[in-house]
Amino acid sequence: MQEADRHGLSIGIQRTNDTVFLYLKATGKLTHRDYEIIVPMIDRALEAVTEPKVKALFDARELEGWELRAAWDDFKLGLKHGNQFSRAAIVGNQHWLRAASAVAGWFVSAEIELFDSPEQAVSWLEKPVSETGADPG
Repeated sequence: MQEADRHGLSIGIQRTNDTVFLYLKATGKLTHRDYEIIVPMIDRALEAVTEPKVKALFDARELEGWELRAAWDDFKLGLKHGNQFSRAAIVGNQHWLRAASAVAGWFVSAEIELFDSPEQAVSWLEKPVSETGADPG
């Protein structure tokens, strides 16, 4: 029996006062169809955000990459919502994630950091902005 081709994005959204906490977990090689499903959810969750008040945790430990069209979808999503993020933590140790996070930094207004564990990432996300070295204004 052939092993199933598992791929996709899981999403969690929590609001605390004016801050939105977005959790994304990627599995396998992401497809255009994955983005067709998840983008409307992200759009609805972020439609009321008027300032960069979104903190995101992207768990990429099981991410194998993107199909070409899915990579384009990811790029468009970053352009559409990139200015709404204050911080984004990426969890994963794949060597190519460092380059991917640097490119994302060109299109997203958030501070972006890479972490080996979700616990480290959450700790960084929960710190007040002044403790991370970011400009609080």
